[in-house]
Amino acid sequence: MVKGINKRVIVVKAPDPRLFEQAIFIMREDAFAEGVSAEQVLEEAQKAAKCYVRGNTRVGRWIRFLPAPAWAAAGALVATAAWSLALFF
Repeated sequence: MVKGINKRVIVVKAPDPRLFEQAIFIMREDAFAEGVSAEQVLEEAQKAAKCYVRGNTRVGRWIRFLPAPAWAAAGALVATAAWSLALFF
C-alpha cells in the first residue's frame, strides 16, 4: 500500500474476458504535460494490452488461421496412418 502519493491510472476492460478482465496502467506524472490527449493515451493503453496478449499466448499464428476442415482432414490422416501401421505390424 502506498500512502501520500496520487497516481493517475487507466483501466482498460477486455472485450473478451477469457484472458483477462481488465488491464491497469499507471500514468507518468508528465504524460499530459507533453500535449497528449486522453484519446491518445487510451489508444496507447489498448495497443499495449493487445501486444502483451499476442506475445504471451502459446498458440502460433499459423494455428489461428488454419480452418477447422483442415484440422479435421489432418486428424483423419493421422488416424488412418496409425491404423495402417497397426495392421502391418
